[in-house]
Amino acid sequence: MSQKLISRNEVLMRLRNDGYSIETRGAFLLVGDVPYVDQAKQIRRGTLVAKLVLAGDEVLAPDTHTIHFIGAYPHNADGTSIEKFRCSSERKMLCDGVTVDHQFSAKPQPGGSYDDFYHQVSTYCMILGGPAAEIDPTATARCFAPVVPDTEDDSPFHYLDTASSRAEITQLSKKLAIGKVAIIGLGGTGAYVLDLVAKTPVGQIHLFDKDWFFSHNAFRGPGAPSLDELRATPLKVEYFKSIYSKMHRVIVSHPVHITSENVELLNGMDFVFLCIDDAMAKRFIVRELEGAGISFIDVGMGVYVGEDALGGMVRVTTSTPRRREHFGLHVPLADDNGDNDYDQNIQVADLNALNATMAVIKWKKLLGFYMDFQHEHQSTYAIETHLLTRAEQQA
Repeated sequence: MSQKLISRNEVLMRLRNDGYSIETRGAFLLVGDVPYVDQAKQIRRGTLVAKLVLAGDEVLAPDTHTIHFIGAYPHNADGTSIEKFRCSSERKMLCDGVTVDHQFSAKPQPGGSYDDFYHQVSTYCMILGGPAAEIDPTATARCFAPVVPDTEDDSPFHYLDTASSRAEITQLSKKLAIGKVAIIGLGGTGAYVLDLVAKTPVGQIHLFDKDWFFSHNAFRGPGAPSLDELRATPLKVEYFKSIYSKMHRVIVSHPVHITSENVELLNGMDFVFLCIDDAMAKRFIVRELEGAGISFIDVGMGVYVGEDALGGMVRVTTSTPRRREHFGLHVPLADDNGDNDYDQNIQVADLNALNATMAVIKWKKLLGFYMDFQHEHQSTYAIETHLLTRAEQQA
């Protein structure tokens, strides 16, 4: 199976982005999950097989109006066979792993030839799927099945990022493909940072937290753990790794808090999200990151209880080799300099998600994924006034 051939061809990518389950084997295009009706008037799924016309790695227009099919012979919704495109029914092997059962012949009008493989595939899917849709209107070949990368592909995902290709921003997404990203602290905000970063092509994601995952964590972070999962009291790093490793290939768990004794674990990181509220711990982490020339983002919330509602702010502070001097002005780095409201540790999932989203957006700006006219290194959102403010820093 070659995904590279598909990714290089506009027509084949259009098929994939429109939800068709396609792959290539040898010089053949396979379109799976095509609904059709069998003799018993039951909806089944088959596979269309088209002979590719190649000029090197360029896919040309089809040179035949016929197509092969793997499955039982298709019928109309009333159980009568579809004879208008019958060509032959003979089980034969086209290439290793591809054995077909039938060949169909449907000439498009006018001209009698297909413009491209999208034209051919969509036409046959319509012929086969029409009777199926009469029985079940939801039956469609455009089912957006997940795509497995090539075995030699260096993708960090277990399946292809078709969201980027569908939006035609694959080249932009490559800007996020840096080596190692660390998330220190997997409380509510840190867990949402992981949720967002796991959907980007970073090479490795390193998680640092030695705490256990309890019920209150379930109400602050992404996802919905079961009662049995909570009863098992997993470590936060292991719990979240088990979830996001289903999508991202390289998530490394470190069941530790970063201290002066192990701060060297951060050496070699390309970026760090600092999602803890321990001011003293931040102090030597920040010193280590600055000394190593590593860019990082610190997040924080200060939420208080008013007379009958919550108020407060959400903060994102960025530190890069270009600008460090502001950090201590906005982030408490000593116990006696802490924020009393934040010490109450009031956290709400939507504010955690907002805090994480603001941080990840800023990270993506630093990497050039998003436009950045202001280059701010300090942002706050005030709940009461609904104001998002920045400390501007021109490039």
